[in-house]
Amino acid sequence: MSRVNRPYVGIPTFLRSPLCEDLSVLEAAIAVFGVPFDEGSPYLPGSRMAPRALREHSLRFGNGGNGFYDPETRLEYLVEEMRDQLIADVGDVDIHPANAERTFVNITETVRGILKQGALPVGLGGDHSITYPIFRAFEEKLHVFHFDAHTDFAPFENDLQHTNGHAFRHIASLPNTLSLTQVGIRSLRHSPAQINDVIASGNRLIPMSEFRQLGPQGVAATVPAGARVYVSIDIDAMDMSLVPGCVSAEPNGMTYAELRDSLKAIAERHDVAGFDFVEVNPLLDVRSGVTAYLGALVVVEFLGHICAQPRWAARRLSRPAAASQP
Repeated sequence: MSRVNRPYVGIPTFLRSPLCEDLSVLEAAIAVFGVPFDEGSPYLPGSRMAPRALREHSLRFGNGGNGFYDPETRLEYLVEEMRDQLIADVGDVDIHPANAERTFVNITETVRGILKQGALPVGLGGDHSITYPIFRAFEEKLHVFHFDAHTDFAPFENDLQHTNGHAFRHIASLPNTLSLTQVGIRSLRHSPAQINDVIASGNRLIPMSEFRQLGPQGVAATVPAGARVYVSIDIDAMDMSLVPGCVSAEPNGMTYAELRDSLKAIAERHDVAGFDFVEVNPLLDVRSGVTAYLGALVVVEFLGHICAQPRWAARRLSRPAAASQP
C-alpha cells in the first residue's frame, strides 16, 4: 500500500524531494538549497527561518509526487521532474553567525558545487544579501532580473557592505553581469543617490507605474530573446496586503498574478540559469503561514514554467551528471 503522506507528515524537504547533502554525488537536474541567513537585515530578524517554512509549505503541492495541476490552464507541471526524482534538496548552507564574509564563502562554494554537477540552482533565503554570493558563483555571463520594491543598491559607507540593501550594487559591478533589470521599484525609503546610481551605471529600473504599462511580456522583452538569465525574487515585490510575513513590505505592489505572469514570460522567452527567492519572515507571519505558502507557490510555479520549456529537456540531458547515468 502506498503512503498517504499528508503535508504534515515526514521530513520536509522541498516538494518531498530526495535529500542529497553530498554535492559530489548529485545527479538531479535541479538542486534546491536553503540559506537561513538574516544578518543582512538591519531592521527585524526572522528570515533565517524561511527556508524551513518554505519547505514545509511546499509539501502541500504535488499530486502524490507526480507534479502539480493548474485548473486554469488544465496543464500539469513538474511531472517528470518529481516522478523521476530530478529535483533534489541539497540542504542548507552552513551559517557562521556574526561572520557574514565566511557565510558568503560557504554560499558561493555551495552554488559552485551545484553548477559543477550541471544542476539548476534554486536558492531559498534568507534576506536579500544572499543573492550576491549566489550570483558570483556563476562564471558565465548572465542578464539579471531583480523583482523587488527596493533597488538594494545602497552605497558602501559606514563600513556597511553586506546588508540586504547592498546586494545589487555588488552584482552590478561583477564581470559576469551583462545587464541588471530591476522590476517593481517603488519604496519612498530610497535616497536620490541610489536611484541615480542605478541609472548612471547603465541598468534598467522599472517602477510600478512603468511595469503596469509594459506588462509581463514587456518586462521579459527588455532582454534579448533566448538570453541566459538569473532571476532574484524578493517577496516584497508583491503588495504588502498579500505578505504579512515580510518586514520590508510596501504598498502599491504586484498582485500574485502579475508576478506569476512576469516569471512565466521570462521562462518562456529566456534560458533561466538559476534563481533565488528571499525575504519571507515566518516570525512575523500570521498563524496560517500565508506568506510562506505564497513564497512556496512562487518557487514551485516558476520552476514548473522553466521545466515546461522545450529547451529544458536538452539542458537536463546535457548536464555532466546525466552523462554518468546508465
